[in-house]
Amino acid sequence: MAEVTQQMLEKQVGEFQALQKEYSKAVSSRTTLEAQLKENEMVKKEFDCLKEDSTVYKLIGPVLVKQDRPEAEANVNKRIEYIAGEIKRLETQIKTFEEKQEQKKMEIVKLQTAFEQLKQQ
Repeated sequence: MAEVTQQMLEKQVGEFQALQKEYSKAVSSRTTLEAQLKENEMVKKEFDCLKEDSTVYKLIGPVLVKQDRPEAEANVNKRIEYIAGEIKRLETQIKTFEEKQEQKKMEIVKLQTAFEQLKQQ
């Protein structure tokens, strides 16, 4: 009986560690997306400061290419919208991982308690 409980405990710990890895990936991705969002918001603010007749260039590889201002603004707005949506999706995913981790912790504590009781018998 103690061996079965120990095997179940090891399995639960493995699953918990896998959840922690997924959680870390999601947090890392969210951090990256937040940095990209801030960068794009700064670009948007720069557009607001430009005069209407200003020339806008886009860096493509090592070359600066002239771009229409309305097109450039639309691209930045679309990126901001997309990144914000991805951040929301990741925040939901992170919350789910946190809940699953908490459930696993509770299961592990129960199994540890049961295992210790079996060892004492």
